[in-house]
Amino acid sequence: MLPQEPSYDAVKAAFQWQIPEYYNIGVDVCDRQDQAATAIIYREADGSVAKYSFGDLKKLSNRFANVLAAHGAAREDRVGILLPQAPETAVAHIAAYKSGMIAIPLFALFGDDALEYRLAASGAKFLVTDITGVEKIARIRDRLPDLEVVFCIDGPADGAVDFHALLDKASAEFEPVKTRADDPAIIIFTSGTTGNPKGALHAHRVLLGHLPGVEFPHNFFPKGDDLFWTPADWAWIGGLIDVLLPSLHHGRPVLACRLPKFDPEEAFRLMGEFSVRNAFMPPTALKLMRQVDNPRGRFDYHMRSIGSGGESLGAELLDWGRETFGLTINEFYGQTECNLVVGNCADVMEIRPGSMGKPIPGHEVAIIDNDGNRLAAGQEGHIAIRRPDPVMFLGYWKNEQATKEKFIGDWLITGDVGQTDEDGYIWYVGRDDDVITTAGYRVGPGEIEDCLIKHPAVQMAAVIGVPDPIRTESIKAYIVLREGIEGSDDLAKEIQTFVKTQLAAHEYPRQVAFIDTLPMTTTGKVMRRKLRDLPENH
Repeated sequence: MLPQEPSYDAVKAAFQWQIPEYYNIGVDVCDRQDQAATAIIYREADGSVAKYSFGDLKKLSNRFANVLAAHGAAREDRVGILLPQAPETAVAHIAAYKSGMIAIPLFALFGDDALEYRLAASGAKFLVTDITGVEKIARIRDRLPDLEVVFCIDGPADGAVDFHALLDKASAEFEPVKTRADDPAIIIFTSGTTGNPKGALHAHRVLLGHLPGVEFPHNFFPKGDDLFWTPADWAWIGGLIDVLLPSLHHGRPVLACRLPKFDPEEAFRLMGEFSVRNAFMPPTALKLMRQVDNPRGRFDYHMRSIGSGGESLGAELLDWGRETFGLTINEFYGQTECNLVVGNCADVMEIRPGSMGKPIPGHEVAIIDNDGNRLAAGQEGHIAIRRPDPVMFLGYWKNEQATKEKFIGDWLITGDVGQTDEDGYIWYVGRDDDVITTAGYRVGPGEIEDCLIKHPAVQMAAVIGVPDPIRTESIKAYIVLREGIEGSDDLAKEIQTFVKTQLAAHEYPRQVAFIDTLPMTTTGKVMRRKLRDLPENH
């Protein structure tokens, strides 16, 4: 979809959206592909490997679509998919889309309350899961009146039917529902950094809307022998629509791997063993991989592109990426409601450390004030995207008021504060409630956190503002130290001096707290609100 041109401006000028009236994600990523080509390489926990062709996915998804129909599934019924990275996850999604149903990806590590909330709020009628999920659902089933059938991929279980046995008996012929590009396809719940998570309802066109934002930071994906992998769970928009579905759309294979938890050494090993060429790596994963000793000498990987988003990378991680992978990690930006709208592409533009890049061709992104007026370079305001836009959500599921509050006129406001420079690069300042006002300055936590992780003792850091009678707020840093290093008053003073000399006197943390782990969302974003809510900060 994205034309390869020599410069950002040329790519932007040459790009045009091609959104047909009728479009179905399931048909696109499966039925129209070369049926003999490899779609998914599945590496199981025991190390065994299975390959699935597009033809396999077509037959299996058709069979499951028929199974759903036999159980009374109707168009726009919701089907929950509570599974880790696995072939069945892809099959369930494709079958739901072909059936005109609405898929609800659910994170396999969700606890009972998180699952109950999402399944109840969406009114899910069906659920596909494994034996672990069946056990969780059994504890909350009596509070889910809409849930009719649970399919278990590990065989029959109490309260669940055997997914594979039913597939074996079903026909492999299925006529996909003719869906419009604007018809609903998926509900992805926000990660809920404040309040209850909201269900972002997306149309089938959301995949087409993602394509430029995938192709750009992956230096015009696909090329040559490209093969994609991400440690991000396919229950999140970053795993599902930044990696799995775009790769299948382009007829390229995806590595699926069930990692019980992220292991940085295993990440390097997987990249080498399976000749991974492209990866989406959340910043948290990159920060952990940065701790691995001599990866180039120990692992035989040859990456072509790495994209990252969710938190600012900063100069330190970019330099480490060039040294470790021989490439520039391209940072990008988006959110569940309107994803992959800003990014970098080292092939056609200068990379400015700390900047999230420029608007992805096809998207109109600006910094606006509370009245919807564009702000000049250097002025802080809402990061906003203008509608209509094919990647933008249809609205929050059964929450018109919250949908309305997401917009100022035709601008979708992200809830993030940013500014542009004279050349149109966008710079993230922080969440609306993360920006610190200290001694008359407005300070974003990202720049200070980037500076902190440059210190040799620091593994991860989060910065918040705490009440201060003189300065309004003073800056406090929560720091996770590298393994084997002990926190002390002397070390805290050394880190404060380090920031003061690297940045500015008003930006150094007047308080330093050493902490074992930082509170994070399940997508790996630091929850600064939880740090602000600690009793010691009031």
